[in-house]
Amino acid sequence: MNTSVLMTMGALSPLEWGLVIGVGMVVVVLLPALLVGAVLIRETQVGIVVKRFASRGLPPGRLIALEGEAGLQADTLPPGIHLGYWRWQYRIIKVPVVRVNQGDIALVIAADGASIPSDRLLGKVVSCDAFQDARAFLVGGGEKGRQIGMLTAGTYRINTALFTVITAENAELHGMSPYQLQVQRVEPEQVGVVTTLDGRPIEAGEIAGPVIAGHDNFQNAQAFLEGGGRRGLQEQILLSGAWNLNPWFVQVEQVPMVQIPIGYVGVVISYVGMAHEDVSGADFKHGDLVNSGHKGVWVTPLYPGKHPLNTRIMKVELVPTTNIVLNWASRSEAHNYDAKLSSITVRSRDGFAFNLDVSQIIHVGALDAPKVISRVGSMQNLVDHVLQPIVGNYFRNSAQDYTVLDFLGARSHRQQEAAEHIRAAIGAYDVQAIDTLIGDINPPAELMQTQTDRKIAEEQRKTYEVQEAAQTQRQQLVRQTSLADIQQQVVGAEQGVSIAELKAGAHIKQATGEAEAIRLRALGEAEAIRATGEAKATAYRAGVESLGAQGYTVLQLMQIVGERNVRIVPDVAVQGGGGTQGLVDGLLGVLLRKEAAPATRASADPAS
Repeated sequence: MNTSVLMTMGALSPLEWGLVIGVGMVVVVLLPALLVGAVLIRETQVGIVVKRFASRGLPPGRLIALEGEAGLQADTLPPGIHLGYWRWQYRIIKVPVVRVNQGDIALVIAADGASIPSDRLLGKVVSCDAFQDARAFLVGGGEKGRQIGMLTAGTYRINTALFTVITAENAELHGMSPYQLQVQRVEPEQVGVVTTLDGRPIEAGEIAGPVIAGHDNFQNAQAFLEGGGRRGLQEQILLSGAWNLNPWFVQVEQVPMVQIPIGYVGVVISYVGMAHEDVSGADFKHGDLVNSGHKGVWVTPLYPGKHPLNTRIMKVELVPTTNIVLNWASRSEAHNYDAKLSSITVRSRDGFAFNLDVSQIIHVGALDAPKVISRVGSMQNLVDHVLQPIVGNYFRNSAQDYTVLDFLGARSHRQQEAAEHIRAAIGAYDVQAIDTLIGDINPPAELMQTQTDRKIAEEQRKTYEVQEAAQTQRQQLVRQTSLADIQQQVVGAEQGVSIAELKAGAHIKQATGEAEAIRLRALGEAEAIRATGEAKATAYRAGVESLGAQGYTVLQLMQIVGERNVRIVPDVAVQGGGGTQGLVDGLLGVLLRKEAAPATRASADPAS
């Protein structure tokens, strides 16, 4: 037989020889381990022990053995070589360690343990080295099912026979998303509104669980439950940051911080908090106010800025602290408080209905804002339920005391009366009335037509009067202009008159002088003439005496003819007895003499 074996071995190929040698080496190496029951667990492995048989089995309802019973054992094998684990008695299951990445968490489901009480949903936290000590978990009263404890970033040696670990890598296999297994991050300028999924029920009449101390912002869920935490919406919020939260225990909704803009205050209406204690005082009988942290309207408002508030359990009513203009008209302001307001329809004493536009300016002080909100609930309620009836009814009532024309004619007076009445009326609501302004007044068209016609006629009359006055003025202007234009002539005439008067005086004086001179000269001449006459008379008498009267007369005539160049002989002589011939000759002679006369004068003129 040995010979045949050798012959057979001699017939093996080199490859077959290699396989035989390899098997032999494995046998040589493993044979001691098989003889002593050795098991090798590597650094990244966990050894889960399964005992094939034992003298007793597991109690009913148990999965993990604690006392050496047959089945899955609570204790695991750490890295290294372990002896005594005979293959015929034990089966060693090597599983990888559990790794939770940075920024993630891992959830745990226990397959064995005590039952979770009916008033809770999650298994309580047991000291078991972050689920790495299965024995401590079971002995310490760990509960079967979803665990309230969780794993944060790191590496864990978990007995996966007892604990199922849900990480971001296998989340979808367990009906979850990887996002749910990330560290919960609350972004800047946001707050996290928390809803817990486990704990005692919220007390009747409350909408949120009270603030519980010592649970490190819901990261220590066991401390929250032991402190009496309630299931559901929580008063406490999470601020900006990263939080290790169990999504089976906590749900977080991120909402913006409450922002109070410049020119506003925020009145907080809290639906949860400490017991209601009114601090408004005896004078305020229309509502109540509480200190911050109590249930009700907080007496201290929030000033401009950003405030981390839980808007699921409290309401912040913005109240403008600047002047607010409300229009009873077809237009509205940007705040839209007056969007529902319209022109006020009133009826006058003379039975006419007309529309009235009114603007009311109000102011709410910062410290008065909580009183206003406590009394009316909101700024819109203040406008709809307080200001609208006060302003509207005042003008409807007051308009009945006046005719339309009286109302139009005394507009400013009506406005002043309205401002005083409304200021007193809304002052009782802790609201300041700054001013009341009457805008457009729309009286009946037919009434205004008559007034318009009358006004036009009156204006035309005034126009005519003005035109007449203008014409009169124009006449005066023309007259004055003419006077101004002839003023120089008037002055000249006045000066001429003065000069003429002076000249006349001079002439009078001259004439007087001349007259005196003439008189004197006449007297002289008369004396001379008389003397001459007397001389001539004497001479005449002498001549007559010497020549006789006739002779002396002839002498005188000849002397006159000589002195005065009197012609005695005619220039043209016509002979008588010739009839018409003599007359023609005479005329021709005259004509020839006239023709010859210019030539004679020209020859006699030295300048020609």
